[in-house]
Amino acid sequence: MTDTPSNKALEAVKTALDTAPDSTPSVRVQPGSFLTLHYRLSGPAGDIINTFGDKPATLSLGTGELSPALEAKLLGLSEGTRITLALAPGEAFGERNADMLQWVSKKILAEFGDPDEQYTEGEVVQFPTPDGSGRYAGAVRQVREDEVLFDFNHPLAGQPVAFEVHLIGVL
Repeated sequence: MTDTPSNKALEAVKTALDTAPDSTPSVRVQPGSFLTLHYRLSGPAGDIINTFGDKPATLSLGTGELSPALEAKLLGLSEGTRITLALAPGEAFGERNADMLQWVSKKILAEFGDPDEQYTEGEVVQFPTPDGSGRYAGAVRQVREDEVLFDFNHPLAGQPVAFEVHLIGVL
């Protein structure tokens, strides 16, 4: 290759591109960001949710899809980040609340659900919200002849939580 003015210009541009710092701005998570990510939530007993073996999740910050404490841990992270965060007992889903243990009569359960339903300890039962617009869950803790004890605490309430995240996309 001869040193013509056009070749010198091409070499100068190539050198500038090769030595220039990466000027692509990093997209960071902000309040209200729409995220595509893989995540795993686990406590002392193991995984509660894990999307790494399946398609990624999509969610919007500030809509209640994640707890406020988990959302706060995502703020400021860059697209492409893969990180595992440790949250102290009670930090992710609050402390356990004894008032969230409720006895429900089987008569009421039959009235609002399947009258032939058999409840077993450890089973998670879905309930409609009072206004009918959503659902919430309770875990069966004890079954008596005419009533069932439900625990409406989050399964990880009062426990340490590991939150592993791979941020695929941030909008």
